[in-house]
Amino acid sequence: MLRASRSVESAKALIDRGVASDQQLGKRGVTMAHAVFVTTKDTARNVRHVLFPPEGPMGKLGAQVQVRTPDDADAVDRVFMYQTGLTRVRHPERVQWLPGALADHLTSHGGQLLATEGQMSALDWLESGATASYGTVSEPCNHLQKFPHPQVLLLHYVQGATAIEAYWRSVAWPAQGVFVGEPLAAPF
Repeated sequence: MLRASRSVESAKALIDRGVASDQQLGKRGVTMAHAVFVTTKDTARNVRHVLFPPEGPMGKLGAQVQVRTPDDADAVDRVFMYQTGLTRVRHPERVQWLPGALADHLTSHGGQLLATEGQMSALDWLESGATASYGTVSEPCNHLQKFPHPQVLLLHYVQGATAIEAYWRSVAWPAQGVFVGEPLAAPF
């Protein structure tokens, strides 16, 4: 996993978020945390929506799944996971990220950290407050196995896997992508 950032301060903040996340969620008395999955009207990038988990609370795990559209104007609070197919999320800084949050989008160049051809970079997620991300570095086509599987990623993360373990287990064909962020974040 790359620990990339655009500045030393941003890199330190990323590491601090990873450390602060450890075992902070899923405990009795802790406010519910949200996994947010955003559908889009872009059929090529919305292919993962069939893999989104069902909406609602996840039993006693202290987590809740929200399925949204880009038009949802409500603020999103206490987010530990965010996945979408949008090429660019309008205001990722409006998301109230929890330490250890994972965020990614299904695009062609999200893993090209500095030159994304108009698409959002994985670094944009990290700079908005997420702790880890995944992005592809070349035109991968929208084959589902090349991107994080929403349910696999979610289930491994809420069961205590680290960010890198959860991401690695959720991408069947990782050859065209990169994992970026704090690898040892483990909020559950």
